[in-house]
Amino acid sequence: MRIGVITFPGSLDDRDAQRAVRLAGAEPVALWHGEHDLQGVEAIVLPGGFSYGDYLRAGAIASLSPIMAEVIAAAEAGMPVLGICNGFQMLAEAHLLPGGLVRNDHGSFICRDQALRVENASTAWTSGFADQQQITIPLKNGEGGYIASDETIARLEGEGLVAFRYLDVNPNGSMNDIAGITNARGNVVGLMPHPEHAVQEGFGPDTPAAMRSGIDGLTIFTSAVASLAAAAA
Repeated sequence: MRIGVITFPGSLDDRDAQRAVRLAGAEPVALWHGEHDLQGVEAIVLPGGFSYGDYLRAGAIASLSPIMAEVIAAAEAGMPVLGICNGFQMLAEAHLLPGGLVRNDHGSFICRDQALRVENASTAWTSGFADQQQITIPLKNGEGGYIASDETIARLEGEGLVAFRYLDVNPNGSMNDIAGITNARGNVVGLMPHPEHAVQEGFGPDTPAAMRSGIDGLTIFTSAVASLAAAAA
């Protein structure tokens, strides 16, 4: 099972995403933004970072990269696609997910271990969770405030398309405490927190059991692997 991770100029977390894919039991495939070849992968991760220096708007230029034409076509055909932080911004800019991401309401970059609630456990990237399960994964962003029209927010809420919601504190002013959303088909998911930084004990968030032992993010990647396996069966 092969999952592609796309590197853009300014990507920071592509290697971390590749490691998460490997730990989930799949083969990570490094893809380059300037090519049109998806190399036969079965799922795609758009990683975090500051693509093109976040010039214009975060994710705006990257959404027009050559490979994104292939990503859009693959997503529309049902391929699982995950956008993490900057990748979420790209998905919004490419209109694969509705709404947009704007500067944090407090005006500062934030980095913290963030509590979330899984609002939709039926997507390709969340099926390993239970509905309403509470998890903790790292968050780091400067333009993470999710916004959308009132009509779009009502549709997301009414159709169960909010995938993750912030708990305890809203770290960036996102409307309705939204931390991540999915498309109606459930194959495209975007979220601001970074699951790839909570996939291996010793490197994740603190838990009551031990320091740095949190691996809640790994389930996002194993969910995709399980979804692909089920589709192939």
